[in-house]
Amino acid sequence: MPIKSLTLAKSRLLGCWFPSDERNRARLVLAMAADTVAAALATPGIARVLVAAARPNEVAELRGLGADVVDDGNAADLNAALRHGAALLRQDDPDGVVGALQADLPALRSDDLADAIAEAAGRRAMCADHAGTGTTLLLSTSGGALDPRFGDGSATAHVRSGALPLTTPAATLRTDVDTIDDVERVRALGVGRDTAAVLRGARHSCASAEPVS
Repeated sequence: MPIKSLTLAKSRLLGCWFPSDERNRARLVLAMAADTVAAALATPGIARVLVAAARPNEVAELRGLGADVVDDGNAADLNAALRHGAALLRQDDPDGVVGALQADLPALRSDDLADAIAEAAGRRAMCADHAGTGTTLLLSTSGGALDPRFGDGSATAHVRSGALPLTTPAATLRTDVDTIDDVERVRALGVGRDTAAVLRGARHSCASAEPVS
């Protein structure tokens, strides 16, 4: 699970949910990560959750949930951070399945994640986001390369690279948070405890739910 610096993450949410308050936006990013970690660790078959963070001290509290928090190896981008994390996991489990899970899935339920893993059945596979363009989960084969290709159009890029597109509905796995609309979408699904606590103190100041630049 990769996490960029909290002060840089989710800039499109600033100005609507936390007007001119980057600290509270950072609290929301960390809360979403905490709820994602908690759901992942509650999923049968997942032995370890490793967080590759640009600034590990910012997300140190995730260790209290049971996650391993490491630096991202001074990665230049998301894919480099994921390759770094995968390499660390491979040191301890050369033949296991490695997964890349986005950290902004605050409504994630362990049964949705378990269904996706079961459908993959040891094959390299990916789960597209609700828009069908991004990727929320990428799984390797047993002992195989993760080969992450996150970025614009990552769903298509992963499928072209040979990843099986998963068909499980898994609404809570497919709903990541990038825009104001996404915040409303995950609230409707039911967010985890930490995200709910942060959102209770937020106020929506935008006239529309359009993404904020």
